[in-house]
Amino acid sequence: MTDFAAIDFETANRNPSSVCSVGVVIVRGGEVVERIYRLIRPCPNYYDYWNTRVHGLTRQDTDDAAIFPDVWRYIAPLIGDLPLVAHNSPFDEACLKAVFRTYQMDYPDYLFYCTCRASRRIFGKQLPNHQLQTVAARCGFDLANHHHALADAEACAWIARRIL
Repeated sequence: MTDFAAIDFETANRNPSSVCSVGVVIVRGGEVVERIYRLIRPCPNYYDYWNTRVHGLTRQDTDDAAIFPDVWRYIAPLIGDLPLVAHNSPFDEACLKAVFRTYQMDYPDYLFYCTCRASRRIFGKQLPNHQLQTVAARCGFDLANHHHALADAEACAWIARRIL
């Protein structure tokens, strides 16, 4: 795959609409042409202890951030009609659909590909698991800042260029 947008969301709580950060890596012709990272004021706007423990973000980090529609107005034209790629795409796709519903936005039926599923198909039992950091390492990418939305999107883009 040479043209796509790798995407990763982090959420503030168990609600899939509670996106609090997004990372997007645009790949064209097999080369990264754009990296985007934005904090987002989540809806609902509260943080669960476990979510913060995973990604380190708190309400103080996002209280002054833009809401999702404002962030997406910037990102959507960069994505255009590119397919979206995520590691464990059902999670990121569910987040995107939920936040579109929350803000009553028309969802453009993005086509999603999953690097986790592809990893299971390609590497099978060669790997101890198919978590993002494991697959990234197998593909030669050092994921030093796991659960930072942009770092995870960059790892996903790296994987996708090698196995999709």
